[in-house]
Amino acid sequence: MKRYGILGGSFNPPHIGHSILAENVREQLFLDRVVFVPSGRHALKDGDTLISAEHRLNMANIAFGGNENFEVSDIEIEKSKTGVTNYTVDTLMSLYDRYKNDFIKLYLIIGIDNLIEFPKWKNPDKLFALSEVIVMNRLGFLVQDVDIEYSKKARYLSVPMLDISSTEIRYRIKSGKSVKYLIDEKVEKYILENGLYK
Repeated sequence: MKRYGILGGSFNPPHIGHSILAENVREQLFLDRVVFVPSGRHALKDGDTLISAEHRLNMANIAFGGNENFEVSDIEIEKSKTGVTNYTVDTLMSLYDRYKNDFIKLYLIIGIDNLIEFPKWKNPDKLFALSEVIVMNRLGFLVQDVDIEYSKKARYLSVPMLDISSTEIRYRIKSGKSVKYLIDEKVEKYILENGLYK
């Protein structure tokens, strides 16, 4: 049976923290693959700062495509073209169908901030039936803030506490500041060539 980690996000833009954390989780759980899923229409996030799905998908492919254990899926972006809002539970069911010939077990990789928000998610209980929910620690968020029922079902992993955010990177780009070592050089080149985040 193949073990696939599923890591969703806006990747606006993707940064080295995403790669470091994904690789850390992959090693700890002996995953065969980590599948990055850039979001399309997000149910809980403000879309004002979100650049086009095409650019975010292209950057994700640049950022993660060089690792043979990583894969980028356009499953949510393709679905959003029909005007459908993306819900993680629907994405997991679609991924099961897509990878059914691989006999997979899915591991949903989220930050503890996401687990705190689980009561707002669509069918959160079903997420535990479809996958093993893997929770990464994050600066500023406490396990005591998680709903006790969800906390008992989740599996917590200790990962490096990286204070890197896409929000900060967008701000630095807009301000003309360096993002060296925060994002892949090829991603930075793509951002500059396409005039993103100005």
